[in-house]
Amino acid sequence: MNFAAHELLETSEALRTKAAEIEQHGVFVNQCNDQTLKNILTKHQHQMMNLYQQGINMMTGKGVEVTHQAPNFNAHQITMGIQNQTTMSAPSANTQSLSDQTIATLALCTHKSGSMMGMQWANECVDPQLRMYHVNCANMCQEMSYEIWTWMNHNGYYQPPTFSQTQVSQMTGMFQPVTNMQPTMMNNYGINNIQ
Repeated sequence: MNFAAHELLETSEALRTKAAEIEQHGVFVNQCNDQTLKNILTKHQHQMMNLYQQGINMMTGKGVEVTHQAPNFNAHQITMGIQNQTTMSAPSANTQSLSDQTIATLALCTHKSGSMMGMQWANECVDPQLRMYHVNCANMCQEMSYEIWTWMNHNGYYQPPTFSQTQVSQMTGMFQPVTNMQPTMMNNYGINNIQ
């Protein structure tokens, strides 16, 4: 395949990053105490290995078969508002091992930044197959970050604060619907079903 120079550089960076994250997740799995978190991290490591191999196949001209199955996010009930928030321990500069909370936080940050970078790389690609590879990698990262976040939320490590109902009403009431769009245009864009 003949890639543009920037596509080759960006994809090389993506593959180097994936290789490092595969090793990073191996360290996380070995230091993790919570079995559910360990299972999530092991699954994510395997997903990253598959994405890494797909990238290698694409770069070496062997083709790529991008397969994806959306995860089940219903494993934990999501808690909104600070209810059972766990207190973070003070960081230690001389630690020999990481806590499950630290491991989950680092994995979450890894996946969030992977999602952002994957979309940035996709937006720079001319080759449609390479572009789709980066989009799929970004999507996989956002799904993995959400899965880690749900574990953190379930364990009281990451509970987003909520606004009062009055504040929610004020914020959502700020926006007004489009009033000058013709009905035929609205039907063409599927807007007529939006409430």
